[in-house]
Amino acid sequence: MIKVTAGSDAPERCNQAFTVAAAALASGVPVSLWLTGEASWFALPGRAKEFALPHAAPLEDLLDAVLAAGRVTVCTQCAARREITVDDVIDGVRIAGAPTFVEESLAEGAQALVY
Repeated sequence: MIKVTAGSDAPERCNQAFTVAAAALASGVPVSLWLTGEASWFALPGRAKEFALPHAAPLEDLLDAVLAAGRVTVCTQCAARREITVDDVIDGVRIAGAPTFVEESLAEGAQALVY
């Protein structure tokens, strides 16, 4: 489980979270990526494509990798504060709240990383 709280406001931290998520999936580890705070914007079509960080894998490619093999969730409150709805997000992205986060983070064998 990887929770990313940063967006364009902290590009290195943001990109690192997506990179770790994609690397974990490539290694066969199941991944649930949570987009919270400013990272919530990357649940919208085209937003990851706009993000750029020198010498880093494109965020759009990393997000596509996680969507293809893992799970991507936007925090309910974070989405609401940004007026993001289920009709706005990329196919495959869900909006869920604290009960789902707690359930996933406390599951047997779960490891949580926060960026």
